[in-house]
Amino acid sequence: MIDNPKKSWSVGYKMKIDSNLDDLWNIITKPGHLELVHPFCKENYPIIWDSEKSKDVLIYSNGIKLIREFKTWKEKEGYTLEIGTKNGRRSLVEWKISHENQNIYLSIKVYSFFMRDRNLMVSFLPHFIFIYPNLRRYLKSVIGGINYYLQNKKRVPRNFFGRHRWFS
Repeated sequence: MIDNPKKSWSVGYKMKIDSNLDDLWNIITKPGHLELVHPFCKENYPIIWDSEKSKDVLIYSNGIKLIREFKTWKEKEGYTLEIGTKNGRRSLVEWKISHENQNIYLSIKVYSFFMRDRNLMVSFLPHFIFIYPNLRRYLKSVIGGINYYLQNKKRVPRNFFGRHRWFS
């Protein structure tokens, strides 16, 4: 478990989803779903798939391999997970579904491990110059991929929203 994950700066993105709640929930909770919706995913397979006990592997287009371990699971509301290398540091990720004016929104927020052990004042500039813009663009592509898949029922093409310096 991550010690005090919310001590770090977070990066989030929220997008209106052009689908219904059931279809959105079904795709974001389907084992291996990132292979269908994620524009930088090469492979995504479950180690175990059982709600909040779920654990899977995500291999990016550039070969980076991360493990996702789910921590909470609220039916049709969202989940939280930790992501990182097998024995490395981990980031906390929150996936949340919300409703506004009869529209459905999906948001993803990441509390990165990067500089978590540093004072927030010390980590301010590196976070907002380097981490924030890159991670926000990444999250926009991931949620955009989910929306694309739900609209078109086709796998999202690799790098569909542009290449990413960390994961392409």
